[in-house]
Amino acid sequence: MSIRLSGLYRYPVKSLRGESLDTMTIGPRGPEYDRHWMLVNEAGRFLTQREFPRMALVRPEIRETGLRLQAPGMFELDVPADSEQEMSVQLWRDSCTARVMNPAADQWLSDFLGVSCRLVYLPEEQVRQVDQQYAAAEDQVGFADGFPFLLISQASLDDLNQRMGRTLPMERFRPNLVVEGCEAYAEDTWKRIRIGDIEFRVVKPCSRCVIPTVNPQTGEREGNEPLKTLMSYRKEGNNVYFGQNLIHDAQGELQTGAAVEILE
Repeated sequence: MSIRLSGLYRYPVKSLRGESLDTMTIGPRGPEYDRHWMLVNEAGRFLTQREFPRMALVRPEIRETGLRLQAPGMFELDVPADSEQEMSVQLWRDSCTARVMNPAADQWLSDFLGVSCRLVYLPEEQVRQVDQQYAAAEDQVGFADGFPFLLISQASLDDLNQRMGRTLPMERFRPNLVVEGCEAYAEDTWKRIRIGDIEFRVVKPCSRCVIPTVNPQTGEREGNEPLKTLMSYRKEGNNVYFGQNLIHDAQGELQTGAAVEILE
């Protein structure tokens, strides 16, 4: 059976809308510009769709001069990447120093979301390590929850949708890598894979929060699916798992259509 890479996604601002790519550059932290930016409250704690589902409606676009923000009912805002102001931010148990983008961006986002917030980014000189329980000392990540990549097979989503009796799009689950040509949940058994010229370690199943219950088209939470169905057959202890977290062993480029080789 031939397995191939069928989808590439990145999420420039943590918990805002993502974008589909045909070609993705892989850098030290994973997909280039993936979770490079993040929203925080006045105390520096990160914000996500868990508390503010309307974040799903904000579309960031990476420009040569910085970031462009778009949202329903709002004017487009170009945010230059020239700030030197720093602040301490908190992401789960991690604390690090981030750079504040722009007061106009803070106001724009605060107005749309209805909560006071600031837009920050992780400068190149700041290194956020991946959880050392699963990673090597040199492995790093941007503002993703814990790992540089999330992989889901199309067959796994198809199986979930069949069990639910409805069709949810892959974007609900916010993967970076989508593969097809394997059986449902085959990714659970992989330890090491190669896509193109890049090898990946498959280090940990992804425990799911409430974000997949948010409709990315409306920015509203819709009941308890798909978590209810996942709990019926994908629950271990207090967690529900769907997809696998990966760490890359090299930098380079990925392209949709690339062959996926199971090494271990």
